[in-house]
Amino acid sequence: MTASYLFKRFMLVIYTLLVVSLLVFGITQLLPADAAVTLLGQNATPEALAAVRARLGLSDPAWLQYWHWLHGVLHGDFGVSMRNGLPVAPTIMAALGRSLLLAVCALLLMLVVAIPLGIWAAVRRGKLADMLVSVLSYVGISFPEFVTATLLLLLFADVWQILPATGYVPLTEDFRGGISHLILPSVTVALILVAHVSRMVRSEMVDVLQTDYIRAAHLKGLSRRRILWRHALRNGLLPTITIVALDVGYLLGGIVVVEEIFAIPGIGRELIVAVQARDLPTIQAGVLILAATYSVVNFLADLAYVFLDKRISYA
Repeated sequence: MTASYLFKRFMLVIYTLLVVSLLVFGITQLLPADAAVTLLGQNATPEALAAVRARLGLSDPAWLQYWHWLHGVLHGDFGVSMRNGLPVAPTIMAALGRSLLLAVCALLLMLVVAIPLGIWAAVRRGKLADMLVSVLSYVGISFPEFVTATLLLLLFADVWQILPATGYVPLTEDFRGGISHLILPSVTVALILVAHVSRMVRSEMVDVLQTDYIRAAHLKGLSRRRILWRHALRNGLLPTITIVALDVGYLLGGIVVVEEIFAIPGIGRELIVAVQARDLPTIQAGVLILAATYSVVNFLADLAYVFLDKRISYA
């Protein structure tokens, strides 16, 4: 991997975010919402509305408004919320931190469950274990988040009453309570990812186990465990890196629904409230941050793929 490839890949991320910023700003400008009316209310006088529009630059041409907004974003200033008059940046970053905590918990849970399941199914291809994993995968993919969340809430929070139903507790305040509040939403998000990734791992491992170098390893007398974990697993998991990176897009979308159901004050729930209140600066900041997160994750996935597979070389 060369410095030129890293630079080109990084510039592609910057270009993507620039395009996203243009689209987000353009779409929010088309929404039937007047920022001055939103801030002052329907009973505000025309003079007060005109003063607010002048202060916020709403009377400027659209291209100039975009430039001022982009300049602020590059300096960490996402504007002021129309809902509460507070700076958007601290609120949206705090919400992003809660969402990332939920996402990381879901991803770790997915990896711990999906990879062993996929390997187990591949090693026992065509047997009962393989069919069982396939059935469970199809069932997991078939259930949308709100159905899974409802079932989990009904069982664990209502019937058995062993986990809290909704809410969020910071881990710094109460670690045990915070973990207990994260279990159900993490499982909800992870289930569909487990179904998807386990099928991918199974498919790739089946192909790898039929390759010539694996047959050669068997002929050399290497143990089955060593062949599986030392030789097959590394190559079998390479495509999974790309799939997990692509699943981050689903993860970011699924979190919006899950955060609303479980009352987690993350970026998804913040966006829903902002859309309901027509809080344009918060909407713009939230969408741009989600796009940046997705772009960075895909960039890191490309780097990891090249690092793990020495056969790949980018000039």
